[in-house]
Amino acid sequence: MLSTFDRAHEWLNGEPALDGRVVAVDFWTYSCVNWLRTLPYVRAWHARYAAAGLVVVGVHAPEFSFEHAPANVQRAVTDLDVPYPVVIDNDFSIWRAFDNHYWPALYVLDRDGRVGFQHFGEEAYAESERAIQALLGLDEPLSDVDAGGFAAPADWAALNSPETYLGALRGERRGRAGLLARNQWALSGEWTVAEEFSALDAGGGSIAYRFEGRDVNLVLGADAPVGFTVTVDGEPPGAAAGIDVDGAGAGVLAQPRMYQLVRAPGPVRERTVEVTFDGPVRAYVFTFG
Repeated sequence: MLSTFDRAHEWLNGEPALDGRVVAVDFWTYSCVNWLRTLPYVRAWHARYAAAGLVVVGVHAPEFSFEHAPANVQRAVTDLDVPYPVVIDNDFSIWRAFDNHYWPALYVLDRDGRVGFQHFGEEAYAESERAIQALLGLDEPLSDVDAGGFAAPADWAALNSPETYLGALRGERRGRAGLLARNQWALSGEWTVAEEFSALDAGGGSIAYRFEGRDVNLVLGADAPVGFTVTVDGEPPGAAAGIDVDGAGAGVLAQPRMYQLVRAPGPVRERTVEVTFDGPVRAYVFTFG
């Protein structure tokens, strides 16, 4: 499997030496909340086990068009503190070599380059670290990882809203503004629904979603910084404000990425989040936690 990296054209954080090492291959795309919630664990394994012979390689395989831009990936690597080598896999050649189908996905290769462990999606952190230790010949207590912010684990027991795409290619459950059932969304204003996203053509438009969960995230992009305002059931979010907004619901879309709009502190129930934008934007997908 290691030979597939010989075809890699662009590395961030330097190109690693892989021969004779245990290699943890982490497939990711930077706007994916599922990957963001795994990052503190992968970062911790890199820091703890590098001296013992582990090399972590992040394979960035983009989901959305803006994630193809190396400059955007480099900004994400810096902003998210991704310390290990990252290879740009825009043509999905490494993805196909591993016959991968998921973000995130972890493959741990032994010193001969054979897959000794694999896991798809979030969680299984203890199992994954035990597999890394076994391939390194170690038997130690597991890492104590404090995951917060974007990376806080989802409240799975209370989560009843699914990932929802907003483009024509994968969009579903679109409803009518003001008449939303749970897990329906609606647009108000001058929008154009393209294959990958819904595009607001002029400021003043909004997007609403009836959700049930602790967190609401929205992947957004724009050609210039755009202010936006979030309400929950028609009111400022206050203590339920996500990382990217203040208590009054104000935020700024400054670069294409995932924005956390809501993190509810109390009991979870059905609510409606609405985001109103001051200028043109592209909205790609809602995710929840």
